[in-house]
Amino acid sequence: MDHRARAFPAFLDWRKPAVALHRLYRRSRHARRCASCRLPGFAWGERYSAFDFSDTFSNGKPTTFQVQRGEFDKLLADQAALQGVEIRYGQTIVGVDFSAESRYLHVRRQNGSEYHLKARFVLDASGYGRVLPRLLDLEAPSNFPLRQAVFTHVEDRIEHPGFDRSKILVTTHPTQRDIWFWTIPFSNGRCSVGVVAAKEHFEGADSDLDACLRDFIEQTPSLSGVLQNAVWDTPARTIGGYSANVKTLHGPGFALLGNAAEFLDPVFSSGVTIAMRSASMAAGVLHRQLSGETVDWQTEFAEPLKRGVDTFRCYVEGWYAGTFQDVIFHPGSSPEIRRMISSILAGYAWDERNPFVSEPKRRLRMLSDICASEAV
Repeated sequence: MDHRARAFPAFLDWRKPAVALHRLYRRSRHARRCASCRLPGFAWGERYSAFDFSDTFSNGKPTTFQVQRGEFDKLLADQAALQGVEIRYGQTIVGVDFSAESRYLHVRRQNGSEYHLKARFVLDASGYGRVLPRLLDLEAPSNFPLRQAVFTHVEDRIEHPGFDRSKILVTTHPTQRDIWFWTIPFSNGRCSVGVVAAKEHFEGADSDLDACLRDFIEQTPSLSGVLQNAVWDTPARTIGGYSANVKTLHGPGFALLGNAAEFLDPVFSSGVTIAMRSASMAAGVLHRQLSGETVDWQTEFAEPLKRGVDTFRCYVEGWYAGTFQDVIFHPGSSPEIRRMISSILAGYAWDERNPFVSEPKRRLRMLSDICASEAV
């Protein structure tokens, strides 16, 4: 595992990427220390809206887990090892050679020693390490503006009557709608809390991230009231410029998975969904290829994966533009439309039976126009 891969916080982990993960976590000893969530809640000033994952267009799992990232990552790695996967911790891929039929990786250990590894095919799941995009010059600029997140865990001591620990809370800044917060409750009385905004809002904040985060929260009365008793016992961290893209998702002897390929934005937690979807798709194509079949990585992997990513992209753009927020906070949406929107929030961005998936831009524009006209 390349040690440069940074761990982004588990933003809004309401996604249901795979039944396998659901079963895995249920059976693990960590399950008692996670929170089960049925609804994400959105707050903006006095407005509030919630979506119920037990009532979606795509009829998937009704609940999700809010997990602490370190424990969950270790759980996944340990389970992979039990299935026979060899995991080499603390090693860095410093070079690759894909010129021959076999693929060679140049690896450096923590003690400085190096060796070469030969592979038939390489799947890059290095996340923010983005190993192959860096080494093969595949990185491309993202279309999203530079944004930054500041986040921490707190002993929340929440007693606010309006807060429900079975819900993730997404809060929009009262006057600047492109600034938003997440509050993810865990079962042990702690919460993950963070703010996301354009990079210019954080100028000079690096010297005191804790004060920066708490200042943003104080600007937002609905959230500061929820967290008024919190114990801020963990230093805040930050990550910026996280949106990323690549020139291609695959090439001779390799494919890129999850955040190693493209990361949109933490809102709606699309990253974990895209990671699981890309891994599942790539595994199927690669199994057939290694079994001697002729496969087409572009039509069987890249293009179908991109369709779902572009669906998420549409709603992420709509969130920051305010149009999707108008839809979320509109009090008069029909139950059927809310079920379709709920499916997207729950991660079913590849279910093209849903018209808000098959035609995301047109449908969102149409719906936001209706919401705006009714608000006049």
